[in-house]
Amino acid sequence: MFEGKKLGFGLMRLPLTDANDKGSIDIEALKEMVDAFIEQGFTYFDTAWMYCAFKSEDAVKEALTDRYPRDRYTLTTKLHASYLKKKEDRDRIFEEQRQKTGVEYFDYYLIHAIDQELYSIYNEMDCFNWLIEKRKQGLVKHIGFSYHDSAEFLDQVLTEHPEMEFVQLQMNYLDWESAEVQSRKCYEVASKHGKPVIVMEPVKGGTLADVPAEVRESFAAYHPDLSVPSWAIRFVASLDNVAMVLSGMSNMEQLMDNISYMKEFVPMNAEETELVHKAAEMIKDSIAIPCTGCSYCTEGCPMQIAIPDLFRVYNKSKRGEISDVEADEEYRQLTESGGKARECLACGQCQVACPQHLEIINYLKDVAKCMEKQD
Repeated sequence: MFEGKKLGFGLMRLPLTDANDKGSIDIEALKEMVDAFIEQGFTYFDTAWMYCAFKSEDAVKEALTDRYPRDRYTLTTKLHASYLKKKEDRDRIFEEQRQKTGVEYFDYYLIHAIDQELYSIYNEMDCFNWLIEKRKQGLVKHIGFSYHDSAEFLDQVLTEHPEMEFVQLQMNYLDWESAEVQSRKCYEVASKHGKPVIVMEPVKGGTLADVPAEVRESFAAYHPDLSVPSWAIRFVASLDNVAMVLSGMSNMEQLMDNISYMKEFVPMNAEETELVHKAAEMIKDSIAIPCTGCSYCTEGCPMQIAIPDLFRVYNKSKRGEISDVEADEEYRQLTESGGKARECLACGQCQVACPQHLEIINYLKDVAKCMEKQD
């Protein structure tokens, strides 16, 4: 089912012409990245309906499918329950996705971000049988789902839907033993059911690229020539039942770094694995808010609060990576075009959307207390 190299191009965090506008995709920069990716023998591209303010699938057509023959790439997209109000929406969205991406069929199609709440919607809308029918029609080659919940519930989903061919899981060395994310336990459940795993968030939204100094030093002492993010991606790629590792690459430097160690991938040895587990313990002590920066929470925020960006500044400030003056300036710039943390209405839509199940409302109170003390 999965062929070729293990690195996939995640199309959620793309190069932008305006850092404050998730939909302002720099198409020319993306074309150069797509070209480099394909030239080095990589083929897997992953997008979704809502990525990049609903512009990612359009960018796929401009940068990839209009420029390469169909046998040069494999393409994945997804259906999310938040946009399903009636059963007819399934086909409407699917046909728009085909039109936006410019393909006749998708190599892989996922039911998106299953948790206990969304699972009930997918069952109510009969999405699993609908997706099986798409495969029968040749409009989808392989079917699966992405997942954000407990290992116990994953076991239930896979037991009830053995027709699903693969599972996409959030996995990284920081979440490996997490009681909330349960990366290891979910991986073990998928393996028990014989379902190959696609890894999302291997670098945890950039968290594992920007690690404390002591972690950087420990990695550099063992492998001076490898980047910090490489340790995160290599960790999950080394697992036996992992078929693909997605990396959200937003510039050419990140892409070329990933290619450098994934083109001829060598699995981690026991010493390296032990190093990343020790690194996880050090990093846990330095993170105030474990946000991955996916931005699902910002869709529909009535106060237009740039939640992940505010959390990022707060985390950097707490770790002492930026001065109070620098933190104040970053916060000021972020809140010029959007709401401040204290302006949160506690409507809760962000917490419903959050795949990490973070208590965003309470975290925003922490950010307000820290960053708005002079207002």
